[in-house]
Amino acid sequence: MIRVGRTIRRKLIGASLLGATLPGLPLAGCVGPNFVPPVPVTAGSRNFLDTGGAVRTPVAVLPGTSGAPSNVEWWAIFNDPELSKLESRLADRNLDVRTATLRIAQSRANVASTASQALPTLSGTFSDYRQQFSQNGLFSLIPLQSLGSLGGGAAGGAGGLGADLSQANRITNGFNNYLIGFNAAWELDLWGRVARSVEAADAQYLQSEETRRNMLVSELAEVARDYVSLRGTQELIRIARDNLKIDQEIFEVTKVRQEKGLVTGLDFEQAASQVESVRAQIPTLQAQEIQQINMISFLLDEPPLGLSAELIAAKPVPRNPPRVPIGLPSELARRRPDIREAEAQLHAATANIGVAIAEFFPSVRLNADPTLQALDPKNLFKGTSLQYMQFGPSVTLPIFQGGRLKANLTMMEKSQQQAAISYHRAVLNAWHDVVNQLTAYRTEQQRRDRLVAQVGHARQALAFARSRYDQGVADFTTLLQNAQTVLTAEQQLAQSTTNISTDLVALYLALGGGWEQTYPDPHALPPPEQVPYTLAVAPGGATPLQP
Repeated sequence: MIRVGRTIRRKLIGASLLGATLPGLPLAGCVGPNFVPPVPVTAGSRNFLDTGGAVRTPVAVLPGTSGAPSNVEWWAIFNDPELSKLESRLADRNLDVRTATLRIAQSRANVASTASQALPTLSGTFSDYRQQFSQNGLFSLIPLQSLGSLGGGAAGGAGGLGADLSQANRITNGFNNYLIGFNAAWELDLWGRVARSVEAADAQYLQSEETRRNMLVSELAEVARDYVSLRGTQELIRIARDNLKIDQEIFEVTKVRQEKGLVTGLDFEQAASQVESVRAQIPTLQAQEIQQINMISFLLDEPPLGLSAELIAAKPVPRNPPRVPIGLPSELARRRPDIREAEAQLHAATANIGVAIAEFFPSVRLNADPTLQALDPKNLFKGTSLQYMQFGPSVTLPIFQGGRLKANLTMMEKSQQQAAISYHRAVLNAWHDVVNQLTAYRTEQQRRDRLVAQVGHARQALAFARSRYDQGVADFTTLLQNAQTVLTAEQQLAQSTTNISTDLVALYLALGGGWEQTYPDPHALPPPEQVPYTLAVAPGGATPLQP
């Protein structure tokens, strides 16, 4: 953070005055601090990175991962063609990414507009108008001889008086005025105000690019997360249906045994209750399945159920490979777009300090406004018709601004300090994300291993309980409890498998995602009339969504 104190500002103003009065002295360049990219290392991260004096990364403590560079299309590690197809369509279809693309086009135009301030301005003027003065207005106070002089007539004598009256009538009765010329101005950027403004605009342009990249990375991860969750829900539906078949078989056996008087009505009702309990889970899961399909459809700018034809068929949950390349977390600042976005914001804030400091210096402009003016068009292009109000340099010095310049500089300095804190926060948040996601990915794998063992034991226990029940050795309550245990264990295993894949997606998001470089062309985006849905005002003031 750079502060320009009162003493320094006095020296700068004094130097500017000296430079303005002594043209022989070399003029200063850009005032204000030069931006130096910050080193993205936080004090808190040292406790995590340093181990016996050596720097290590979280990859070293996570089995199943490697520091090899990750693929740009990181979702390809799931080896799921349907997921890859969805991801490849996102950049062109997602509405948030397309909006961010248009914002980049705005930032690019802002850079060009700001840079134009360093160039001369030239504007042409042409006018042909008729003008008339009131005979009872200010001209009535001027003697006729003076009016004649204004009109170009000779004064004195009878002939002179007639000329005076003729010119006076011409002025008060109306006349044509012809004018053609141009106005040129050029503000010399002696102190770098425009240069710093362009630097800030460039940084804002880079910030908008990183905002779009951050948006795309997040949306790519969201599509993968929703897709994995969809396949997880479909797996839960399959488990519910498989267990429903088992429970129905148990119910049929219990029904036969109840008809033979081997069991009581209690066993029969418990078996029927178990069947209906499992059957009741399926509609809720099916509603969740539709919602997840619609979530993916929305991300790809599709209408509700627009992707149901290709997603409704159940498929397994995408599984992570035995070893996952995730790159080096030490390169986090280079990979995460939100950190680069915060750095660009800090750069723009630093450049704006230079713009604020330049306001303390005098501004030097070169001005010229030559015009040709005549009351008769045949005299318009004569040398005697040339006139100009100003031709040459002008210097404007801020003497008293009521504290505005000082307050503006203070605002820019505080904005830079806020941007520096935001950058620090982005880096710290990135490290927390990486550590949290690495931990979640590792521990969920351990949990799944335990659940796999639990499901195996639960199925074996159910087989023993069913055999003993058929033999009349075990009661129905034991069989029912084992059936419920199998259902719960299988559901937990399916959910854990889904969590591992979603944790891997979250890990790639924490590490900055892929280096996606394919974005929609802002000039090729469809006009509003091609948007698939529009709001139409219906009778009664309602605004239903019309396709």
